[in-house]
Amino acid sequence: MIFRRNRFADVVARQLDVFAEDEAEGLLEEVRDAKAVYDRADRDESEELYGDYMDVVEAATEALADMRWRYAATLDEPAAVEYEDAFNRAVRKRWPALGLEIDNR
Repeated sequence: MIFRRNRFADVVARQLDVFAEDEAEGLLEEVRDAKAVYDRADRDESEELYGDYMDVVEAATEALADMRWRYAATLDEPAAVEYEDAFNRAVRKRWPALGLEIDNR
């Protein structure tokens, strides 16, 4: 069996590194903070705070999806599908909370 490295692995890794750096004190920090607040919440507050957390997760996921779409638009259709799959897998691995919704965007 021959294992082939994903041809988009390098570009996806670099894109996610840029996103991580650009959003370290932005969306990714908001996700961490919202999750921490939710995790510490009393039972009475947890439902509302979970909704707040999911709103921030959705915003971060949308930003990643926008990045993915912009690059995919430069590729032919078969390559774009391969790239999107590689991008989504990498997001799920690096940020599991964001990866839950990336396929739906």
